[in-house]
Amino acid sequence: MEQLYAQHLRLLSYTDTRYKRSLAAEINWNARLIGIRGARGVGKTTLLLQHVKESYGAAPDVALYASLDHLYFSRHSLLEFAEEFHKRGGQCLCLDEVHKYDGWSREIKNIYDAFPDLKIVFTGSSLLNILNAEADLSRRCVSYDMQGLSFREYLLFKNDLSLPVFSLDDILQHPLEASQAVVSQCRPLQYFNNYLREGYYPFFLQDNIDYLTQLQKVVNMILEIELPQLGNVDVGNARKLRNLLSVLSSGVPFTVDISKIAQATELNRNTILTYLAHLQRAKLLNLLYYDAVNLKRMQKPDKIYMENTNLLHALSLTQVEPGTERESFFVNQLSHNHTVEYSKKADFVIDRIYTIEVGGQSKDGRQIAGTPNAFIAADGMEYALGNKIPLWLFGFMY
Repeated sequence: MEQLYAQHLRLLSYTDTRYKRSLAAEINWNARLIGIRGARGVGKTTLLLQHVKESYGAAPDVALYASLDHLYFSRHSLLEFAEEFHKRGGQCLCLDEVHKYDGWSREIKNIYDAFPDLKIVFTGSSLLNILNAEADLSRRCVSYDMQGLSFREYLLFKNDLSLPVFSLDDILQHPLEASQAVVSQCRPLQYFNNYLREGYYPFFLQDNIDYLTQLQKVVNMILEIELPQLGNVDVGNARKLRNLLSVLSSGVPFTVDISKIAQATELNRNTILTYLAHLQRAKLLNLLYYDAVNLKRMQKPDKIYMENTNLLHALSLTQVEPGTERESFFVNQLSHNHTVEYSKKADFVIDRIYTIEVGGQSKDGRQIAGTPNAFIAADGMEYALGNKIPLWLFGFMY
């Protein structure tokens, strides 16, 4: 156990608490059992370590960070570990990478029931099924999903710019005031293209890193390790999944033709539909439907986007089209807290209320003329003009 204490102290010594994700303020840290899911690389470990450092200090006897892929857990059970920690006066266990420990949900449930005065915070893959795991934690666990960086967070981490968060209503009803509030402190278009290419995952802050190569490695680990482990995907199909992502990233926003995808990837129709759902849960794709409520229409998506624009640049075999990049950014930022549906009249319908057309600075409103609650999200603009709203402003929603 001393090995884990040493690791805890070493990692906390390197943990910077100056910049924190917006999710940190949304989490109810007083809850007894907290689960945080997210894709590999979005910053779950840093979030845990920052919480420990700020709330408990460095003393490992009070709050302890432990990654469940540590060799310690090859010889000791999680329950045994928690019992020993509790005997030493421990108050909060922060468990990272729980999906790498077989039977994690059952043992966490046992720890929760056995030690009522012990708090547990755990993180895991976005593929983690907290509610339907081996031990149903739904009545005990408060769960959160962690996105990559918003454009607002990127400006904070990259340029030390502390800028406001705007709700969707703020952006749509008061777009000029919102854009003025940002432009008065920085020139967002100066940084926007860099964010779209290399700003979604916090590891862009690491020195001497080839960001897109690192992102490709992250994708490979998801395909070769996490999907077989958590999604029951045949590990032998990792190459075909990579091929599927290459096809989709080079052609998105992809108007879905399952037969053509099957031909290009050597997968049958049912397998493709299953894998598309897995890739969405793994935060590699966003699948859009014309009617997301009607389950009959959800057998096949109407549009397919890469989950974020950085994946587009890392995986595409061709030059990324500006239109694809714009729409992928919009879907990524809006889908975090809102329902995004494919629209036959414009590009998107948000929360079944707002119609949004995404385009360049010269985009006009002819396509949405006469449509109530309709707006244009336009690239290349600093300030809003009527119902024409700067695209970058939608990156300030968290």
